[in-house]
Amino acid sequence: MSEKNIKSSEGVKHLNIIITGKVQGVGFRETTKIIANQMMVNGFVRNEKDGSVYIEAEGEEIFLEEFVNWCHEGPDRSRVENVTVSDGEVKNYRNFEVLRK
Repeated sequence: MSEKNIKSSEGVKHLNIIITGKVQGVGFRETTKIIANQMMVNGFVRNEKDGSVYIEAEGEEIFLEEFVNWCHEGPDRSRVENVTVSDGEVKNYRNFEVLRK
């Protein structure tokens, strides 16, 4: 299989997710990593200066759907107000990381 075929591997999608609400200082990033690993989703999560959480997530569509559903809930101490999801270009992340600035 050529490199080109791997990059556009069937079924793998890339989502950019922005979550607003009470989502910082409540264990959101660490819990997101645990959930992503359970759902075979790769990418990263980071806090933004505006108080939101930004996630880039890649995986098979069926797993991403469940992951986004979880993002609407978040961990126990969070209060999610809004989740914005947009498609992006697949970057072939190998794992899921918590990014700290």
